[in-house]
Amino acid sequence: MDRALRSRLERRFGERLLSPVVQRHDETEIRVAAADVVDTVRALHDEPDLHFILLADLAGVDTGTHMQVVYHLWSERTADWLRVVADGLDREAPRCPSVTFLWKGAEWMEREAYDMFGIVFEGNRDVRRIYLPAAYTSFPLRKDFHLADDASRSPGMGVRPMEETLPPRDATPATNIRRAQAG
Repeated sequence: MDRALRSRLERRFGERLLSPVVQRHDETEIRVAAADVVDTVRALHDEPDLHFILLADLAGVDTGTHMQVVYHLWSERTADWLRVVADGLDREAPRCPSVTFLWKGAEWMEREAYDMFGIVFEGNRDVRRIYLPAAYTSFPLRKDFHLADDASRSPGMGVRPMEETLPPRDATPATNIRRAQAG
C-alpha cells in the first residue's frame, strides 16, 4: 500500500473526490463524478508526480441503482494500481466523457461498455455495438436484463429451455437406437 500516493491524491483531488481514498493491498481507489473524469484523468496522466500512463482496463458497472465506469491505471511512480470510479451515472441515460484523447485503446473498451451496459461515451468517434448485432435493443450485463427462460424470475416454473433440441436430419429410429446403445 503506497501511503504517499494516497496523500498526493487527497491533496490534488480533495474537492473532487466523492468519498475518501480507499487502499487495499496493492490497489488504491478514488471516486469522482462523471463530469470530473476528463480533468481527473488528464491530471493523473500528465502530472509528473502521478504519471499514470497506462490504461489497463475500462469497464461498466451496474450497481442496481446507478451506473459506473471503472478505469484501472498504472504508473511507474508507484507500486499501486489506481482504480478511478466515475460514479453516479443515471440508469436511464448513462453518459460519461470518453478518455480516447489520452488512450486511443480506450475506444474499444468504451464500445464494450456501451454494448453491454448502454453507457454512451461522449467524444468517442465510434460508439456502436462491438459484440451484438446493431439492431439488438437490450444491454445484457445490466441488472434489469432478463432472459426469457430465466427460472430465477419465475419461482416454481423450473427451467424452460430457450432452444428446442432436435435429432439430426438424417436420423432414423435405427440410427438413434445405435447411438443410444453406443453412448
